[in-house]
Amino acid sequence: MDPDDTSPILIIPYMWIGDFVRGHTVVRVLKERWPNRPVDLLTTSLCAPLVDYMPGVREGIVWDLPRSRLAVGRQFGLARLLRERNYGTALVLPRTWKAAIAPALAGIPERVGFVGEVRFGLINQWRWGEKRLPRFIDKNASLAQPDGAPLPPEWPVPQLRVPPEDVARWRQANGLSAGAAVALGPGSVGASKRWTYYPEAARQFVEQGLEVWVVGGPGEKALAQEIVAAGGPHVRDLTGTDLRNGVLAMAAAGVAISNDSGLMHIAAALGTPTMGIFGPTSPYLWAPLNGLAATVVQNKSILSCQPCQSTICRMNDHRCMRDIAASEVVAIAQRVLQETAARATT
Repeated sequence: MDPDDTSPILIIPYMWIGDFVRGHTVVRVLKERWPNRPVDLLTTSLCAPLVDYMPGVREGIVWDLPRSRLAVGRQFGLARLLRERNYGTALVLPRTWKAAIAPALAGIPERVGFVGEVRFGLINQWRWGEKRLPRFIDKNASLAQPDGAPLPPEWPVPQLRVPPEDVARWRQANGLSAGAAVALGPGSVGASKRWTYYPEAARQFVEQGLEVWVVGGPGEKALAQEIVAAGGPHVRDLTGTDLRNGVLAMAAAGVAISNDSGLMHIAAALGTPTMGIFGPTSPYLWAPLNGLAATVVQNKSILSCQPCQSTICRMNDHRCMRDIAASEVVAIAQRVLQETAARATT
């Protein structure tokens, strides 16, 4: 609790993109508590570009560990790297045994985490009561507080800050105009979270004179080509392997429309007006803390299965997403763009 403490802190976050972005709240809570302690993040190669835009993070430690196996040699190698940095505290956000191995092998004195799996000896500062915290962010950020401290009325929001000159260079490199564009994030982890009508929405946006960018990873390449085919030359496929490209696209967009996915959390953390399309997942549990310009859900009928939190639809033929019309999303986006323009002139 000493505000003059300068020993560095390591955060081991979840490595899914959206969860990694939300982990920035943990950084902000730690910096409020210990302003003089450097905070580093363990990261994968995929998530590493996000660290460059996170205020308060000293360094990202890039170390890819396979998801499907223990990789003992890689764990010992990571432990040697952590030992050299003399961390005083490690916050292990995942509840897995595997996530706590390297901090223990490195001899980090204080290793904080929730009770989970069999981690006796690996975690030495246990936290209880995880089941009483339904929201993911409450679980994570509470580890950065003193043990037993009550939850605050609200947490500091995750932030990603991109310098305007970086956005300008990115636009120039991609041959994009300075006008407002609609960024579409059609991908997600789990087929049930994917809205069906992005191609039709892109066509309607183009008819209204708007540029459309399709943003995502290589897994969305085929869908991006379908969207481009529907919308024509005013739709650009910006999918690719470099997450930094997605960050810059979301920073440059006038409005971002996304499924419940990592790109939704990136856009919201950047401060871009963001529309999140929700079907099987709960906006209360999974929407960004930053707030959304619009939360889009189907309202034609009450579905007993919603939210199911499942990655594959097993009931009602995916109606929670299919019953959201393209015209509805386009109309909401137009309203968001108008409200944003009005705020800019006041």
